[in-house]
Amino acid sequence: MAEAQSDLQSLRLLTDRLELTASTVELAQAELADPAALAALLDVPNPVGWPPPLNDADSQHHFLSLLRGAEAGAAGWSLWFCIRRTPRVLIGNAGFKGPPTEGSVEIGYSMLEAQQRNGYCTEAVRALVAWAFGQAAVDTIVAHTLPAARPSMRVLEKCGFIPVGLGPPEDGIRTIRYQLSRRRS
Repeated sequence: MAEAQSDLQSLRLLTDRLELTASTVELAQAELADPAALAALLDVPNPVGWPPPLNDADSQHHFLSLLRGAEAGAAGWSLWFCIRRTPRVLIGNAGFKGPPTEGSVEIGYSMLEAQQRNGYCTEAVRALVAWAFGQAAVDTIVAHTLPAARPSMRVLEKCGFIPVGLGPPEDGIRTIRYQLSRRRS
C-alpha cells in the first residue's frame, strides 16, 4: 500500500520498497541537462545507464513542456522518478502522459534494464493507480503497449488492467490498449 506525502517542492508516494517523486520543472530541467544534477536533486548516486528505455530526449522535452504549462493543482500528472529506498538508487520512472481528460488518464513506465524483473514496475504502477483513483477527476486509467512487450503486459495484468482493443501505433506497430476503471460501490 502506498503512503502519500507532499511538501512545498514535490509530491511523493512511498511503497514498501520505493519512493516515487513527482517531477517538477527543476527536476525535468536537470534530467535534460545532466543526470548527475538530477541525482543530486533526488539525493541518489549518479544513475548508471540513465535514462531508462522509452525516456529519450523527446519524451523528456514533452514532460518538461507539460510541467511548464501545468496549472496549479496539476502536480503528479507527469513523470514520477522511481527510487529504490534501500539502498537508495534511482531505478526508473513511471507516470502519466498528462492530466485527466473526460475522466481518463494514460499511464506509462520504464525501469533501467538492470532493475527490470524485480517487481518494481508493478509496485510503482499500483501506487500510481491508487493515487490517481484518489483524485476525483479520474474514473479510468489506460495504458498502451506493444504486442511483443510481454513483461509490460504482465505488469498491467498484475495491476488489474484488462486488454480492451487496439491502441495507437508506436514505431509503426499497433499497440494493445489496456484499461482499468474505478470500482464504484
